[in-house]
Amino acid sequence: MGRAFEYRKATKMKRWGHMAKTFTRLGKQIAIAVKAGGPEPETNPTLRSIIATCKRENMPKDNIERAIKNALGKDQSDYKEVTYEGYGPHGIAVFVDTLTDNTTRTVADVRSVFNKFSGNLGTTGSLSFLFDHKCVFTFKKKEDIDMDDLILELIDLNVDDEFDENYDEEKDETTISIYGDPKSYAQIQHFLEDKGFEDIGGEFTYIPNDLKDVDEEQRATIDKMIEKLEEFDDVQTVYTNMKPAED
Repeated sequence: MGRAFEYRKATKMKRWGHMAKTFTRLGKQIAIAVKAGGPEPETNPTLRSIIATCKRENMPKDNIERAIKNALGKDQSDYKEVTYEGYGPHGIAVFVDTLTDNTTRTVADVRSVFNKFSGNLGTTGSLSFLFDHKCVFTFKKKEDIDMDDLILELIDLNVDDEFDENYDEEKDETTISIYGDPKSYAQIQHFLEDKGFEDIGGEFTYIPNDLKDVDEEQRATIDKMIEKLEEFDDVQTVYTNMKPAED
């Protein structure tokens, strides 16, 4: 498995929390997509991709339809995507992705957690050199596809030459995850759809380019900080450059 996949697999549950929080996160993403491109997945590729991710996360169909309907309501708030970054305890870099309708409230909440754990909230972009910003597409593997050939075709769209394969015993299916330049998101999605891949779920992620070792006590403190950040509904994902614990 590649570095990106190993990191995501080891940290996913810590970053995304329990299922209910995942549905809240996806519901906000649906709201943004609907307001930007309309409620019809057939004509809104961003919404189509988010719905595929919802299905992969086992979000009920009724929840998806309700989120789309709510996004069309006149009284629905407009969410903004804001990323906060800084250093947590023991020099660990922390990125906090949020979707918020009140940036004053959100920055105060995030800063309070950094302060509580003797961290420092930095300015936007101050820690970007420590992470690679990537778009990630996950889709069902086709039996007749040669992944090396597919990746070769995708090189021109700035897709990494490394891909990850994961077999889900419960669903009895194999999925592929590929990583690319966020600026190529729409082109990559269009290419995969033209190739006939099903349920193409896309998202964005930050992958640390240099993992930092911590001892058990330090890890416990950092994990507690992450949990506190995840308690806020505005927080979507928390990324760190802490080396994942070994199984």
